[in-house]
Order: sequence, then structure tokens, then C-alpha cells
Amino acid sequence: MTVHWCGTGLSTVPGLRRLLKNKTPVTVWNRTVEKARQAVGDLTDDIRAFDADALAQATAKGDVIVSMLPGDWHVQLAQIAIDKGAHFVSSSYIAPEMRALDSAARQAGVALVNEVGLDPGIDHLMAHHLVADYRKSAAYDVDNTISFKSYCGGIPKVANAFRYKFSWAPVGVLKALRSPSKSIRHFTELDIKHPWDAISRYDAPLPTPETFEVYPNRDSLPFMADYGFDPRWKVKEFVRGTLRLNGWTEAWADIFAEVGTASDARLTEMANDLLEQNAYDTDEPDRVVLCVDLLAEKDGRAVWHKTYVMDAWGDARGSAMARLVSVPVSLAVEAVLNREIAPGVTPAPSDPRLVNRWLDEVQTLAQRLMVVDHLA
Repeated sequence: MTVHWCGTGLSTVPGLRRLLKNKTPVTVWNRTVEKARQAVGDLTDDIRAFDADALAQATAKGDVIVSMLPGDWHVQLAQIAIDKGAHFVSSSYIAPEMRALDSAARQAGVALVNEVGLDPGIDHLMAHHLVADYRKSAAYDVDNTISFKSYCGGIPKVANAFRYKFSWAPVGVLKALRSPSKSIRHFTELDIKHPWDAISRYDAPLPTPETFEVYPNRDSLPFMADYGFDPRWKVKEFVRGTLRLNGWTEAWADIFAEVGTASDARLTEMANDLLEQNAYDTDEPDRVVLCVDLLAEKDGRAVWHKTYVMDAWGDARGSAMARLVSVPVSLAVEAVLNREIAPGVTPAPSDPRLVNRWLDEVQTLAQRLMVVDHLA
């Protein structure tokens, strides 16, 4: 069985190198062969120019196709996997078109595993851990009031005036600012058109407590079922969102004023200017902070409250973002090869064995990873 790893961009290499070092049979596919050679040429000679037809011809039953390409490739590669009796892994959110392949994947007996990067990915694992821990606690009561918050952000290790830095032209970051979100606040669905309409403060329980600016993103509501929330629970707050350095809102005020109505051409121009002015320097460390918080209250009093906290930054191993996105992908590949993930379209696993094993691996990737018990 061969792993067909497609894409060797900035956030992909550590996981790929991990598989190669573990002697997993891997064929590397990249649109630019030379860039792939620079990334992993010391570990493999099996590097090919990416072409969907060539990939399909090379894929055999039981293989795994990994898509670290732009999201518009995922469904096509997943369909190739189904047609060939192979499996598929990506770090991206499950798009409706991907979810539509569930029945065909089950019939073919293949796993299409998504949302196994950082966010989405590690955040899902933390949520599964906390929900399972709460359910088995003495404090558990179906009538408790539940609040859930999950915030993740890639931020500069050394803050700059713009309160953010880029590794590539940030057109995607700017377009994301146009996206609406749906969450729950004070027992009510909260629909937000733009992030800057819902920026709030979050006090992260790091070893040295730190305050960030946060805002909801995407539609958080489907994740209540994904995380095993009982439909009878009284959910006061439920939000998955983005974390930024304090001062980000003020520093980005001019961007907010224009991004909502800018043309695609103007967005590209803005992105190029931002990259020129706020790019990471060579070997400059990035930082990733992820906090997943679950609170249960009874009669207005906290009876269970824990936060899973991660703080990681770039070091001699390279970018924190790269290892936190791509190493979980490599763990998913291994789980698929070991038949530990069922056929069909799935996000990051909720199986406690896999959750604990993967979080143990994350412990080696992040400088800080811990569960804070606020009531201990």
C-alpha cells in the first residue's frame, strides 16, 4: 500500500517527512517537482509532477491519497480514491460536495478522512477529550447549563505594529473576513455578517495568563453534534472562532473598512502590499495558540470547568503552524492504513484511543500542552 502525498507547500512538510522517516511507502506529487525535492529529496527519490490523471493511474486498491493542495482539488481526488478502492485524507473542512460522497465511500469500503490538521483537527481532539471527561464526572447532569468556546490563532511570536504576519500573500485571509458566522450566545443563535462586528476579549489560561481578541467564524452549530453534545443539554454558549493579538482590531481598521466591498483585483493588490509590509523574516518564529473550554453550571454556579490549552512556536524544527497542521495528517494516514477509521466521510476521530494517542503526539509538537481545571 502506497501513500500518495499531493502538495509540499509551507504547511505540509513535517508530516510528510515523518512518514518518510518511518519508512512508510510514499509517492510525493507536487506541481513543481524541484520544490518537492528541496523539501524531501534527502529522504526519497519517488517525486512526481502532480497530474490528476497520472495520480489516478498510479493509485491502487488500499492506497491512501493525501490532498495538501488547495481545497478545490479535494473532491476530485476523493472521487479518484473511491473509484480505485483507495482512501483519502485532507486537513480541510468537510465541504457539502465532500459529504455527498459518504454513501459511495461506504459502499466502496474506503475512508475519506478530513479535518485532521490544526483547526480543524487538534481542536476537535481537545473537544472530544473534554466532553468525554465531563460526561464521566460526578458533576455531570443533563440539566446543567453548558458553555463551550474554542479559539485558535496563528500569530507572530514577536508582536509587530500590525499585530499579525504572513507567510504568503494573504488573499484567503482577506476573503475570510467577508464570511458570515453562526454561533450561540446567551442561549440564542448569533448570526454575524463580518468578524469585526463580534470581536470580544478572551483571557487564555496560559502559564502566564494572556488576553487576546477573538471572533466567531463559520457555522459553529453543527459541531455540537460532532462533539457528542446531548440534544437535551441547555447550551448557553457555543462558539468556534479565531484568536488574534490584542490591538488587532485597531491595527486592521483600514482593512475592515475596505475589504467588504473590494473587488478581487483590489483584494489581490491589498494582499501583496500586506505581504510586503508584514511578512515573516527567514527563520523568524511563528506562534500558535489554541484554547478549547468547556464549562458546566448548575443554578448559576460552575460545577465543572476545564480548558485544554496549547501554546507552540517556531524553533529549530521550523514553523509551529507547519508541524501542527501536517503531523496530525500523517497520524490520520497511519490510522487509515491500520484500519482504525471506519469507511465513509469523517472528521477527526472521537475514538478515545485515537484521541489520546494523537494528543500524546501533539505534546511533542507544542512547547506547552495542558488541561487547566479551573475548579481544582
